[in-house]
Amino acid sequence: MAERTCDVVIIGAGLIGLATAWRLAVDNIQVTVCDPTPGSQTSSVAAGMLAPVTEVEYGEDDLLALNLAGVAAWPGFAEELEALTGQPAGLHRTGTLSVAYDVDDAAALHRLADYQRRLGLEVEELSGREARKREPLLAPGVTAGVWVPGDHSVDNRQAVATLLRAIELTGVQVVRQRVTRVLTTGTTAVGVELDDGSTIAAGHVIAAAGPWSAQIQGIPLELQVPVRPLKGEILRLRVPEAYRPALSHTVRATARGFAVYLVPRPGGELVVGATTSELGYDTRVLAGGVFALLRDARMILPITDELELVEAVAGLRPATPDNAPVLGPSGLDGLLWATGHYRNGVLLTPITAQVIAETVRTGVLPELAAPFLASRFAEVRVAP
Repeated sequence: MAERTCDVVIIGAGLIGLATAWRLAVDNIQVTVCDPTPGSQTSSVAAGMLAPVTEVEYGEDDLLALNLAGVAAWPGFAEELEALTGQPAGLHRTGTLSVAYDVDDAAALHRLADYQRRLGLEVEELSGREARKREPLLAPGVTAGVWVPGDHSVDNRQAVATLLRAIELTGVQVVRQRVTRVLTTGTTAVGVELDDGSTIAAGHVIAAAGPWSAQIQGIPLELQVPVRPLKGEILRLRVPEAYRPALSHTVRATARGFAVYLVPRPGGELVVGATTSELGYDTRVLAGGVFALLRDARMILPITDELELVEAVAGLRPATPDNAPVLGPSGLDGLLWATGHYRNGVLLTPITAQVIAETVRTGVLPELAAPFLASRFAEVRVAP
């Protein structure tokens, strides 16, 4: 078949790939995105939390800085998207309430709040009564809370739909095929080969294939990244008119040691998540996962029993050994990574697109992304 050409070819049309394509296209860079099912894999399953503060982990200072830049970038990103497309980008700036069910849960929540304050993050500790004042339908058993005004949420499916419209308006070409191989000449990536054997030549190749990034052929073994799929099940519930809003803010909870989150959507939907399991590329929804999510959700929000279960779905998160993304140069000239975002894919969509687009334009990776180069995994890759 005839070979196509473009300036940049992007492998993967999830939120990261779509946002990067849009950012490049507005600079008159000719972009082609390759994905058999644009926007319908990992990006359609996420709950869409923008939670750099409530999800902070001990010792992840570089990732925290990137995550904070991500949440700060979302309002401008959403505004630009909406101005271009006339469609909502899905950003809901409601803040997040973390709550604890029993005394042990509360002790863990207080320790985390202390750590968050030491990092200079904005948090406010609440009693159980104060937490229920913010969210009256929470269970009487909720013993403590932490209010985080800067953590928000995005309707990820709405964001995908709006980005698909944005790339259409800016002239991005979408090829509904899987990339099987990165094409190289010497030590330089020069394009990709597709399922049907056809090729696309490009000056830059961006690998944004999420959990499937390690399956891309043609990349030297020593330069491949250790990205693996982590399965997560999510439920979508519908809140009857009489109970709306069941929640006004995202609620992250620990219920007798088990973590659960509840993310409200303006239209009356409530997203409940998420399980985590190492089951490879298995996306079956298992009864045990659904049971665990409903058990923990109803402990925190008793009216869960009266909500309609409209969807139970499983997706794959692209995880790395240090739970941080892989961004920028790959060690193969012309190939950039934009993958491995684990649970922060929605949060990091605007900042990843900005970082990768700037690297393509200037040839220099922004300093913010320097800790996330693939080269940090060199020892992992060569380990037996």
